[in-house]
Amino acid sequence: MESYHKIATIFTLFCVVVGVTINAQIICNMSIDGIMACKPSASPPTPPPPSAACCSALSQANISCLCSYKNSNVLPSFGIDPNLAMQLPGKCNLPQPAKC
Repeated sequence: MESYHKIATIFTLFCVVVGVTINAQIICNMSIDGIMACKPSASPPTPPPPSAACCSALSQANISCLCSYKNSNVLPSFGIDPNLAMQLPGKCNLPQPAKC
């Protein structure tokens, strides 16, 4: 029974560490929370305007870096349409990179 408690404790600790690591991940200076704040505005078919939280996250982001994800599977893996995502800086009145 004692070994069961050790395994359960180790598993719980592992889950906490993984959860903290995932939440802390950053893509182009955007946290996962920031990306998720923008998700509704970059998901088809009729996305709403970006929220203040989304625009705030984008204002901290490296937009040129985000452009490099336009043709990758990273954004779709979050349920985000890359073409809609690339429209968000303009909708947030942020400058868009010349080549994106």
